[in-house]
Amino acid sequence: MTETATAPLTGRQLLQKVKELSNLPRRETAKRCGYYTVTKNNQTRVNLTDFYDAVLAAKGVPLEPEGGKDGRGREPTYRVSVHQNGQIVIGATYTQAMGLKPGDQFEIKLGYKHIHLIQVEGDKDVADEEVLEAA
Repeated sequence: MTETATAPLTGRQLLQKVKELSNLPRRETAKRCGYYTVTKNNQTRVNLTDFYDAVLAAKGVPLEPEGGKDGRGREPTYRVSVHQNGQIVIGATYTQAMGLKPGDQFEIKLGYKHIHLIQVEGDKDVADEEVLEAA
């Protein structure tokens, strides 16, 4: 069982303390801000990940983007690779985010180092156009 000696700082208090301790190594700064635990063997473990997450949150950087991970599989990266068989798989996360359904069709337009997928409905082009940039 582990315990934290003090409640970790958050928000403005955390940012102020980090600024005050800017001359110290990051592990010591995290520890002094309360981001550590003491094990049953009386060893101190600094929780840098929790510390960094708290600093980012205090600065207003969102760590969990809206519509991100659904609890299964990998998080969307908005990058794909060409498979050995020559196919590019976009993935369900992206098609769900766009509200696509099985059977939806797209027109493919090739450009210089990019592919345009234009959703079509019957014979009409839909205004939504998705561009996959090739890197």
